Amino acid sequence: MGITSVIKVLLIEDNLAEARLLHEVLKGATRQEFRLCHEKRLGDALNQLQTQTFDIILLDLTLPDSQGLDSFVPIISQNSHIPIVVLTNMNDEELALEAVRKGAQDYLVKRHITLDILVRSICYAIERKQMEEQLREANQALEKRVEERTIQLLKAQELNQLKSEFVSMLSHDFRNPLNTILLSAGLLEESYEQLTREQQLSYFQMIRQAVQDMNELLSEVLLLGKADSGKLKPNFNQLDLKDFCQQIIHSLHLSFEKNNQIILNFNGNFQEQLELWDEKLLWHILHNLLNNALKYSPQGGQIFVDIIAEEKIVTFRIQDQGIGISQESQKHLFEPFYRADNVDNISGTGLGLSIVSKCVEAYEGEILIESELNHGTTFTVILPRQQPVLGKIE
Repeated sequence: MGITSVIKVLLIEDNLAEARLLHEVLKGATRQEFRLCHEKRLGDALNQLQTQTFDIILLDLTLPDSQGLDSFVPIISQNSHIPIVVLTNMNDEELALEAVRKGAQDYLVKRHITLDILVRSICYAIERKQMEEQLREANQALEKRVEERTIQLLKAQELNQLKSEFVSMLSHDFRNPLNTILLSAGLLEESYEQLTREQQLSYFQMIRQAVQDMNELLSEVLLLGKADSGKLKPNFNQLDLKDFCQQIIHSLHLSFEKNNQIILNFNGNFQEQLELWDEKLLWHILHNLLNNALKYSPQGGQIFVDIIAEEKIVTFRIQDQGIGISQESQKHLFEPFYRADNVDNISGTGLGLSIVSKCVEAYEGEILIESELNHGTTFTVILPRQQPVLGKIE
């Protein structure tokens, strides 16, 4: 969302001299424009909040018609989406800290206020509130998606085995992101005012990433459910295949800390026109295979990706120099939640190759595997080629 070009500030302060001083301070800002609305009483401020929108509230806890947290509570209960910065005197710091613990974003001691301090506090408070709102919305959306997708899984036919394995997987693979959320949220709740801005943002980012990881896992389970219920069908659209493959490799390079090299080669008869592909199915196939190749390869290992275009088919061959897969494990490799017996402590859900298999099946293609323990693995995916569409790639 970000900071708006003009920040609308509601100042609730009964001392006219201090209100005038704050107004003059904000007028001196050069990089950000502020529009100030001043009210001396809590009741008048609550009326303003019913008729106008504000980006932030500056609240003095000593007002003619309200004192201390009695001023804070009605504002935050009715306007929880608006960040609040509490204004306090030298001897009211404990009261201000209690307001922060109850939901205010920051507090400022009036005698210490300068232009830089005031502007920074306002901007940081808005940013923190926006992040809190994003996290709250993400959690609500996640809860709704969990509920909806759990119902879909329970109703899907022939998924009894998947349901029991799904429960086991949830207890194991959700533990890490859930622990991250609980730990980060606890630290923010207990030590918020002691943390630096950078530490606060770091914990919010950790929570957001954990939510994204859980959401991605649920999306993969839903895809399997659609496949097993016969609802996973190709949806062909125009696609620049070369550019698409290069983007997947680039995104994986950014997410992996290992210094591995992916060597991409295109061979055969590639049309100059855009061709028809199901981008979603193809992404799941290539992303999961390349992700596994990176995950199970040694530091600095090379991964070779050959994409060979023939008249009616395109072959995608992905070869790594990783730990390999035993003959016995290869028999079960495409089963949901199955993991080979030599993965040790390498994290994973056991869903990736099952998803690849389902997507290839929906595409009416073929997947082959060649592997030897400690000598790497080669996956070969053969997909039918659709007719090219008119219009050259610019």
